[in-house]
Amino acid sequence: MFEFGFFESLFGFLIFIFDMVAIFDIITGPKDSFKKFVWVVAILIMPVLGLILYYLFGKENLMSRLKQHYNKSH
Repeated sequence: MFEFGFFESLFGFLIFIFDMVAIFDIITGPKDSFKKFVWVVAILIMPVLGLILYYLFGKENLMSRLKQHYNKSH
């Protein structure tokens, strides 16, 4: 019924790998259990959007670096 080409399959595989890396990062990170659970569920329910949101808002290192960069420039 559906045929997926090489690039669609590659994209799906890469999203799967990035999701697994993010979930491993969440589970081994310093967050409390509830936040870990919420982020893992978000990534499992919405693999692409959950991954983007996690790296933008859930990963403290990225947000703190962006805030520090913004504060230094102003």
